[in-house]
Amino acid sequence: MRILFLSDIHGVPSALESALGAASTLAYDRIVLLGDLLYHGPRNGVPDFYDPVKVARRLNLLKDRIIAVRGNCDAEVDQVMFEFPMMSDYAILEAGKETFFLTHGHRWNERNLPPVGIGTVLAHGHTHIPELKRLDCGMTIFNPGSVSLPKGGSARSFGFFDGESLRHYTI
Repeated sequence: MRILFLSDIHGVPSALESALGAASTLAYDRIVLLGDLLYHGPRNGVPDFYDPVKVARRLNLLKDRIIAVRGNCDAEVDQVMFEFPMMSDYAILEAGKETFFLTHGHRWNERNLPPVGIGTVLAHGHTHIPELKRLDCGMTIFNPGSVSLPKGGSARSFGFFDGESLRHYTI
């Protein structure tokens, strides 16, 4: 299974389209959305070209391929915009030999690890900074970065699992 990881879209349709365009040659089977899909949050300011309705419409066209989890900026009212579930705090996805614990990162993260087995990949967004590292406990941390509001000097990015390994792509 080939997986496209997107996080922290924050209601910016041009950033979403750029990410989908950059990923178009990757032949992914599933799209994992790691939260913060529509709202930009009170600390981020309003991003350029903010249009959450357009983001929801675009993602709904891909609903049969999406697995989504709730971010700290996502609210129950956002669910009415989507034709796929996006309010779970986490999901578990088996892909070949890998087990992914999917979450946004504001609850489950490196400082507060989920109760999962050795070898699990903890995939989360929230920090807006791409990351890939293996912890001493045997868990892997994977953050695809932010599609629209990168932080820490990083570029806009997404993640990809090709069935064997994880990588980051700059948009």
